[in-house]
Amino acid sequence: MEYITHSPEETEALGARWAESLHPGDVVAFSGDLGAGKTAFTRGVLHGLGYTGRVTSPTFAIANEYHTERADVAHFDLYRILDSEALFEIGFDEYLDGRRIVLIEWSENAADILPERYKTVHIRYGDGENDRVVTIDEVTGQ
Repeated sequence: MEYITHSPEETEALGARWAESLHPGDVVAFSGDLGAGKTAFTRGVLHGLGYTGRVTSPTFAIANEYHTERADVAHFDLYRILDSEALFEIGFDEYLDGRRIVLIEWSENAADILPERYKTVHIRYGDGENDRVVTIDEVTGQ
């Protein structure tokens, strides 16, 4: 599905609405240009799951964990990760145990270790200054 948003607030709202479809065990692979709105969408997802605190990108921490009304969530930012071997060293594979929702920004840096089935969210710049094109799909069987 493809959606067009016209502001960061609309991108967040789309994420919040889409969060209703997520369940523990879901893995969401985000892609898109730097500053396109991956974290805004993620913030919306977490708010849609019931989280009321501050949501930030874990660029330097690599991962943030959140407890929501519906599920525990692990939010990864792999911008600084150069290969999947580094992810094994920090225990990334343990997060794929099906007990939580896993949100992965810059997922292309972990493409070779994503599970067989996952959801994708690609965000790109649209025609207007604040426009974003958000494409959401499900990938099965790598």
